[in-house]
Amino acid sequence: MPENSNETTKQVNNTVSNRELDATGLYCPEPVMLLHNKIRELRPGEALSLRATDPSTTRDIPKFCLYLGHELLESGKRGGEYFYIIKKKSG
Repeated sequence: MPENSNETTKQVNNTVSNRELDATGLYCPEPVMLLHNKIRELRPGEALSLRATDPSTTRDIPKFCLYLGHELLESGKRGGEYFYIIKKKSG
């Protein structure tokens, strides 16, 4: 359960995320810019779920995680939306 009642917890498949980011309707580079800002708010080890409609996120989100050391726990597509679960790097 989140400590702050304003936070949401979401489960995609078997992975629980502490925060959600809706980047649907946004195009490169906005989803990655929003992700970069939102992930700063997380504590190390916490996870964030991201929804997007821009196909370029299939390339950009994995590279973002690799470059900054975050872990891409899950990714996929449902209907016209792409989803990602990103775990913030420790320390």
